[in-house]
Amino acid sequence: MQRRIFGAAATTVVLGLLIPLAGCGGSGGSAADGGTIRLVAAEYGDTSANSSKAFWDKMTADFTTANPGIKVQVQLLPWTDIDREVSRMVKAGNAPDMALMGGYSDFAAQGKLYSASELLPVTAEANFLQPLAEAGSVRNTLYGLPFVASSRLLFYNEKLFTDAGIISKDSKTGWQPKTWSDLKAAAKALKDKGVKYPYAMPLGPEEAHAEAMIWELSNGGGYADNSGNYSLASDQNIQTFKWIKENLVAPGLLGPTPPSQLNRADAFAAFSRGEVGMLNGYPSLAHEARGKGIGVGTVTMPVSDTLGSGESPPAVGVADWMMAFKQNGHRTEIGKFLNFIYQDKNLSDFAGRYHLLPSTVSASRTLAGTAGMDKNDQQFLTALYGAQLYPVNDPSWVTISDTIKRNIGRAVDPGGDPKAVLEEIASKATESAKKH
Repeated sequence: MQRRIFGAAATTVVLGLLIPLAGCGGSGGSAADGGTIRLVAAEYGDTSANSSKAFWDKMTADFTTANPGIKVQVQLLPWTDIDREVSRMVKAGNAPDMALMGGYSDFAAQGKLYSASELLPVTAEANFLQPLAEAGSVRNTLYGLPFVASSRLLFYNEKLFTDAGIISKDSKTGWQPKTWSDLKAAAKALKDKGVKYPYAMPLGPEEAHAEAMIWELSNGGGYADNSGNYSLASDQNIQTFKWIKENLVAPGLLGPTPPSQLNRADAFAAFSRGEVGMLNGYPSLAHEARGKGIGVGTVTMPVSDTLGSGESPPAVGVADWMMAFKQNGHRTEIGKFLNFIYQDKNLSDFAGRYHLLPSTVSASRTLAGTAGMDKNDQQFLTALYGAQLYPVNDPSWVTISDTIKRNIGRAVDPGGDPKAVLEEIASKATESAKKH
C-alpha cells in the first residue's frame, strides 16, 4: 500500500514580517494553575563541560521566576536511550508533559499529543521555518514542534585539494563542482596524491539513510515521489547507486573501508584528522575540524550528469522535535513554558551552543545577526530554507529508516546489485507501512 508521507513540497521560506513568540498557550484542559511539569530531553553535549544541563537549569529558573506557580523538572537522557525510555514511560502511563527527541509521529498517530494550535498563538505557530513545519505535521496538523535543525553540505579539505592541484593556493572562489563528474575527477586527483579517503561515504548502519538521501536527491530521486508516496526503488535511485558503484567504488575512490561498513562518526573523525578529501557534513563538524587546524570548504552537493548542472535539488535537512503529551492534562502550563522556550533569545542560545540552526524564522534572523552565526553557518541556514527532511511525519518511518540504514550499503558492495537491494528495501518498507 502506498502512503502519503509528505505535505506540500518543501519550498523556500519567505522571510517577511517577523512576529516574536510572545504570549501564552491556549486555555482549558489544564490541571490547577501551578504545580510541576516534566520535560524529558536528549543530551546534546558530549562532555560535562558542554552538557545541556546548564541551559535547562537557567531556562527553568528564569521561567519559574516569571511564572511563580509553575516549576519544571528536566530529565536528560542520551540519544541512544531517549526513544526507548520515552516510549516505555508512555506505555506505563507515566508520560512526561514534554519530550525533546528525534521523532514524534508514532505518538501523534496514537492521539497522545497536543497540537501546536492547542499550545501556541497562531503567530508563533506560523513562525516555524516552512520545511520544518511541514515535516512536523500529520494530516496538516502540527504536532512535532521543531526545536533545532541542521542541513548537510559537501565539505572538502582545502589543503588536500590544494596539494592535489584541484584548487590553487591563491584561489578566491575555492572548488566549484557542478556535476558528479567533477566530484569523481577530484576524488581521482586526491587518490593519485595518496589521500586515504578521497571521498568518505558512510553507508554503514549508523546513519546511512542520510548519505543515501543526499545522493538520491542530487539525481532527482529521494525517498518519496511528487505525490508524497514512498519511492525507494525508483529508476533514479537505482541509477544513483549504479553510478556510485561503477564510478567511485570500482576505481577505489572511497578509501580502505567499504561504504557499507563506514559509519558517520568514523568518517567525521577521519575528516578531522585530515585523512578525508570530501564528505557530507553539518555545522558542528566544520567547527570541530577548523578547531583542529583543518581548512574546510563547503559547497552544495553537485548533481548527476544526467540531471544537468542547471538543476538545484534540495539539500537534506534534519530536525529535532519538541512534543507535548496530553496524559497529565497540563495544557496551559505546557503552553506557557513552550512560549517561553521558543523566544528568540532562548532558542538562539541553545542553537548557538551546539552550532545548530534555530527552528523559527525570527530566531534564525536573531542568531544570524550575532556572533553566534558566522558566514559558514549562514550557508547551512540558507540550505535549510529549501531543504527536504526525512518523512518523520509517517509513523512507519522509524522502522523504514532502520531498514535503509542496515541494508542500503549493500547496493554498492563489489558483489552487490543496486536494483535488487533497493527493491528488497522497498518491499520491506511496504510491509512496515501496512502495519501502521
